[in-house]
Amino acid sequence: MRILVTGANGFLGIYLVQQLLQKEFPVIATGKGDCRLPFTGVDNFDYEPMDFTDPFAVHDLFEKYQPSVVVHAGAMSKPDDCEKEQWQAYLTNVEGTVTLLTNAEAYQSFFVFVSTDFVFDGEKGMYSETDIPSPVNFYGKTKLEAEEIVKEYPFDWAIARTVLVYGKPLAGRSNILSIVKEKLEKGEEYSVVNDQVRTPTYVEDLAAGIVAIIEKKATGIFHLSGADILTPYEMAIKTADFLKLDKSLLKKVTAADFTQPAKRPPKTGFNIEKAKKELDYQPFSFEEGLAKTFS
Repeated sequence: MRILVTGANGFLGIYLVQQLLQKEFPVIATGKGDCRLPFTGVDNFDYEPMDFTDPFAVHDLFEKYQPSVVVHAGAMSKPDDCEKEQWQAYLTNVEGTVTLLTNAEAYQSFFVFVSTDFVFDGEKGMYSETDIPSPVNFYGKTKLEAEEIVKEYPFDWAIARTVLVYGKPLAGRSNILSIVKEKLEKGEEYSVVNDQVRTPTYVEDLAAGIVAIIEKKATGIFHLSGADILTPYEMAIKTADFLKLDKSLLKKVTAADFTQPAKRPPKTGFNIEKAKKELDYQPFSFEEGLAKTFS
C-alpha cells in the first residue's frame, strides 16, 4: 500500500512520514524543493520534489507511483499570508487540492485531507464533526472550499481537522512553544493573546491519528486535537514554567491589541470523542506534550 504525502518537508509532514515508515508502509514523500527529511537511504522511502499546483508534475508522479493512499498535508497555512495573497492561497489550497483529487481518482486512491479549526467562526468552541463551519478569514474559507470538494470525491476519503499544532520542530518551522523558548532565553518580551481559546495538538498525536485513519480505512470527518483547553498565553506560561524561564517577560494581550490582516476565531477547540471511539485516538496531555517537545 503506497502512501503519497504532500507537504512532507513541513512540521507535520516529517512526523507523519516517520510514523508511516515505522509501520513499514512504503512512502512517497513530496514537497517543494529539496528533501529536508532525515530518511534518505531508508527502505520504502522515496522523496520527489513536486509542486501540487502544477497539473503536469502531479500527473507524472501519480503515473509513476500509483499510490493507494494520498495524504494531502501541504497547504498555504499562515492566515495573514493567505489574507494578503488571496490568489496564491486559493491556487494552493483549493486548486491544488482539485489537481490532487483528479489524479487520485484515476487510481481510486484513499484521499486523506488535513484541515483546520479555522473553518469555524469561533463563537461556540469545542466543535464536533457535525457542527456547521463558518470561517472568518480567507485561510479558513479556502480550507472549507477544499473540504467541500473532497466530499465530492467518488472513492474513499477522510478529512482530519486539527487545532494549533505544537512540538519539536525537526526542519526549521517554529511554533508557539519554540518561539516562547527562543524569546525568553534572549531576555525579550513576548506578547501573547489570552482571549482566544484552543485545544492545542501535540504533533505526534496528530500524525498518529492520521496513521490510524489510514490503517482503519476510516472515512468521513475526524477532529484530532489535544483534550486540554488553553489560551495561547496559558500555553506560553506553562512553557516558561517548564523551562524555568522568566515568565514576567510574557505580556498578556487581547486580539484587539494586534493589527493582523486575518481575523482569528476567538474560541475553537474540538470535541474529540468520535476520534477516541473510532480511531482509538488517545492524545497526550499538554504537560506530557510539553515534556516531549523539550526532551
